[in-house]
Amino acid sequence: MTRPAVLLRRSGRRSPLALGVATALVLALVAAGCGDDKKPTARKRPVRSTTTSTVPPPAAPLTGRPDPGGRSLRRPALSVKVENTPAARPQAGLDEADVVWEEVVEGGITRFLAMYNSRVPEVVGPIRSVRLTDPGIVWPVGGIFAFSGGARPATQAIDQAPVVVVDESRAGPAMFRDGSKRAPHNLFGRGAGLFAKGGEPVPPPALFGYLPRGRNPAGEPASAVRIGFAGGYAVTYTWDRGSRSWTRSMDGVAFKAASGATIAPTNVVVLSVRYAGGVGRQGAEAQLVGEGPAWVLSGGKVVVGRWVRPDRAKPARLVDAAGAPVRLVPGTTWVALPDVSYPVDVTGAPPEG
Repeated sequence: MTRPAVLLRRSGRRSPLALGVATALVLALVAAGCGDDKKPTARKRPVRSTTTSTVPPPAAPLTGRPDPGGRSLRRPALSVKVENTPAARPQAGLDEADVVWEEVVEGGITRFLAMYNSRVPEVVGPIRSVRLTDPGIVWPVGGIFAFSGGARPATQAIDQAPVVVVDESRAGPAMFRDGSKRAPHNLFGRGAGLFAKGGEPVPPPALFGYLPRGRNPAGEPASAVRIGFAGGYAVTYTWDRGSRSWTRSMDGVAFKAASGATIAPTNVVVLSVRYAGGVGRQGAEAQLVGEGPAWVLSGGKVVVGRWVRPDRAKPARLVDAAGAPVRLVPGTTWVALPDVSYPVDVTGAPPEG
């Protein structure tokens, strides 16, 4: 701004041309000097805070485990009646079931009802006859029920349940006889063929409540539970810290599936029930509506509480001594239905150190 003034003083003659040039120069410099002050400032855009939330994958209803592909949500439950006599062991497909129920039938022996949804077993069996207890087990989940014959009261009862009934006469190629085994221990089912029979609802409702991932279950530390089924069918589940599962054994021998895998569910649920007609007698039926004592073993702990089921159309609720819901670690579950007269013995965890 000072340089134009000096130039103007050096000129003795102020010709119009010189004066015009000087004036123009002064105006140009003034404009240039003032330009920085008047330069518009860019408006800053407000910073938007963005929060990203990860949506957890869907969970399989009968295990509570993540199912990213959602396959379990596109099919019903498949329940299969599986024999448990020594001649039937090792059974096929029990290690792939989401939930397995163990009930008392005539003679005090036990029999399984295996439920599938998150996985489709290639083969399951030996498949045996229906019992009066079975409709009460499958009523809440619907879907498909596969079996082989039964006494008339039991077949009539299962026909009334909200399931697609599939016995040997209606199974077609979904069931077959294994020529290497003797009847009646040689009837098996093909999982894909049985699922193809359809069934509602899709997907099945959950039978249990599950803990969020990473949460530890409530309860007291436990190392084993022995369920005193009669007639040589007593069974023990022992906590295995490495696999975080309960290893099943009978008479100290690990219980294995035909695949060679040891049966070791994530959870064990013991529901003490009364068998109408007398436990172990022909036609006896476990009373699954009402309430009774329950032992829930999950994550190396046990909760001693009760099962409560006022309506056969809904699953039993598991509650602790204070009436609060008991939730399981996501995974497979084996449910035992001993008579109220059978002992249930839980062994506490050994002291650390």
